[in-house]
Amino acid sequence: MPESKEYIKSSDENGSINISEDVVAIIAASAAMEISGVYSLYYSSSKDITQYIGRKGIAKGIKLNIDGDDISIDVHVVIELGFPVSEVGAAVQKAVMSAVEDAVGAKVSAVNVHVSGVALKKNKTKE
Repeated sequence: MPESKEYIKSSDENGSINISEDVVAIIAASAAMEISGVYSLYYSSSKDITQYIGRKGIAKGIKLNIDGDDISIDVHVVIELGFPVSEVGAAVQKAVMSAVEDAVGAKVSAVNVHVSGVALKKNKTKE
């Protein structure tokens, strides 16, 4: 059984809402992948593989730190060659912060983008 997960919790007179960290990670990953110049998310196979058991593949390049309603997010990306790294990184920060805050309603204090590699463009083969 996986280790205990963090939840973002909110309550009102109708009850409570608990949002899993996996949901937040998938939202962040999806937002990052929509940015032009992001080739893929990155995760090192040297990390402890047990932390990924049960996680969706898309969220493997995302690390969350949830402290109550405050979230900090680390995004590990591979940038496509030919795109300005600083501009892509800034766009990823903005997109991830906006997507998570809009979807979850919690404050994102930081989005740290780690550029872990550069990928060459794939050549289209003529048939």
